[in-house]
Amino acid sequence: MHNSHDPKVLPVRDGVSPSCVVLPSQGGGLLIDFLCDRLPAVGRAGWLRRMAAGQVVSETGGMAGPDAAFMPGLRYYYYRELEGEPEIPFAAEVIHRDAHLLVADKPHFLPVVPAGQYLQNTLLVRLKREFDLPELSPIHRIDRDTAGLVVFSVQRSTRGIYQGLFRDRAIHKVYEAVAPYRAELSFPREHASRLEERGHFFRMHEVAGEPNSRTLMEVIEHNSTWARYRRSPVSGKRHQLRVHMAALGLPLRGDAFYPVVNDPEPGDYSRPLQLLARSVAFDDPLTGQRREFTSRRSLQALPRD
Repeated sequence: MHNSHDPKVLPVRDGVSPSCVVLPSQGGGLLIDFLCDRLPAVGRAGWLRRMAAGQVVSETGGMAGPDAAFMPGLRYYYYRELEGEPEIPFAAEVIHRDAHLLVADKPHFLPVVPAGQYLQNTLLVRLKREFDLPELSPIHRIDRDTAGLVVFSVQRSTRGIYQGLFRDRAIHKVYEAVAPYRAELSFPREHASRLEERGHFFRMHEVAGEPNSRTLMEVIEHNSTWARYRRSPVSGKRHQLRVHMAALGLPLRGDAFYPVVNDPEPGDYSRPLQLLARSVAFDDPLTGQRREFTSRRSLQALPRD
């Protein structure tokens, strides 16, 4: 039976899977007019070039030309392209690979998946190219600014089984971070709050209401002004660890988003966020064996200031 969510109408190209756009349930006219309106960054000339190359394909396998009509509800696939993509001069290390899982130890600054100005210089695309794994997909994600472990599913057939571990919170994750030390705060402690998006789409904020995020925190070591913390997120909200620490008056060293936005200049890698996805552990749902993986990376020594 045809599966519109997995049409395989365009192959992975240079590590990049085709992108998808779904036509609304109502509309008319020409497909290219819709594409130019929906994805204007490509431009009409760009869409015409891709159509001429047979790179705009419907879920049923039909190649779209400039005269193709708008067909409500139909999916179209195409390749995302970037000009002048920034080079990321840092490499990940694969610390485990088998028939079902790949675990990578990611450096700071490397995005996990294509987004914004990054495509080839992402962990996912690099790994697809290096190991020829067209079905590779992250089971979870960490921020571009965060270093450490990312777990990938190697094949689609077992992906849902492993994704269920994260959905059911059956994976134990441990992070390390460097942030200010405040003697008046007691540790270990649990921080629970409600996180929601507000303002800039990438920023999260604590708001009143039923908590939807929880983090367990403890101090590993400290001096008079800085500490190294171990944090275990019980939930998995975006930027959760960063927001929770900033809410305690302990913003992570090198954090360009919290408590205020202070983006470095492009190509400035001098202030890596001091946040590391140190370890993941879980019972493998296929074998029943205990799996434990630990990052080989480390954060900076505690500052003396």
